[in-house]
Amino acid sequence: MTGLSMLNAGISTQLLLSLFKVKGVVHYGIAGNADPQLQIGDVTIPQFWAHTGLWNWQRFGDGPGNELSLESFGDYTRKVGHIKFSDFNNETRNGKSVPNLLNNVWYQPEEVFPVHGTPEVRQHAFWVPVNPKFFAVAKDLEDLKLGGCVNTTCLPRAPIVVRVKRGISASVFVDNRAYREFLNSKFNATSIDMESAAVALVCHQQKKPFIVIRALSDLAGGGSSLSNEANTFASLAAQNAVDVVLRFISLLSS
Repeated sequence: MTGLSMLNAGISTQLLLSLFKVKGVVHYGIAGNADPQLQIGDVTIPQFWAHTGLWNWQRFGDGPGNELSLESFGDYTRKVGHIKFSDFNNETRNGKSVPNLLNNVWYQPEEVFPVHGTPEVRQHAFWVPVNPKFFAVAKDLEDLKLGGCVNTTCLPRAPIVVRVKRGISASVFVDNRAYREFLNSKFNATSIDMESAAVALVCHQQKKPFIVIRALSDLAGGGSSLSNEANTFASLAAQNAVDVVLRFISLLSS
């Protein structure tokens, strides 16, 4: 049990790896959904994870062609991409978005110092892959039958287990449709949560195999303004995640 946010998840993972002889990490829980083709209750197993909460916030007036502060020292980069806030303005002028004082935020890879790397020589990591063997085993989970009802409230179809390309994490609860659509289109992200990328990064630095299993509790920003689907289906999603984890461990053991 890590507790909420990237910091808690990273600390908890490092403590477990430091105090116990861990062969591999299976991290699980619920997540928001950025892919409208999937449904609440579905269980996703991403192949890659990234932390999208490390930013370089560009000064107003600069754009994609301008070097970021400290970029020349190798601290920051424009390779991952950015979000331009004026693209989301409600106000337009002559059919074009007016400038927004918030300007641009550029997503940054993490600085990492792997145990198998050169001491005190940093590396950078944005997309961190799960263990290939674990991911291959997870394919055999796709026929698992999962729960689809909370009391008398049932989902339109039976939930499924699906391996997906990418999941993302940040210490932000995303309940905003515009940002959800941006994350899906920009990064091809499906699962959105607040911890998994921290687990991934610690395991990457410690050279430990890992996998993440996340059940979808809501379409991020997709509910009405009065209620969020997570209030209704969080318990169902959590149980589905547990069911998939137990099946995964049994497959791994065999």
